Amino acid sequence: MIDALISGRLYGQAKQGIGKTDNPYTTAKVKVTAGNGDLLLCSVIAFDEKAQATLLALEDGDSVALSGSLMPKVYQAKDGEHRPGLDLVAHVVTTAYHVKHKRQAAGDNDGN
Repeated sequence: MIDALISGRLYGQAKQGIGKTDNPYTTAKVKVTAGNGDLLLCSVIAFDEKAQATLLALEDGDSVALSGSLMPKVYQAKDGEHRPGLDLVAHVVTTAYHVKHKRQAAGDNDGN
């Protein structure tokens, strides 16, 4: 696994589920732009309560930054092509809303 910080836009809506041990989790898809400009699809799962709540509050297309354990993968798309992708176990989820409020708390009232 790779310790990573990624940012992108939520693709679709996050979904909550219950695991075999009755522990809740949340899954989501995030479109991430690679260094060469290609879009990668990142499958996200969160077990942390705060990370789950943040993902569930987001809507399709919202910007998000996530920190956690990353695993590169290759998946087969609906058109049969093999494409690169990412799997991330999110430990922290941050949005523009969080950044604005942290700036205000730090006394930076000019921050948008």
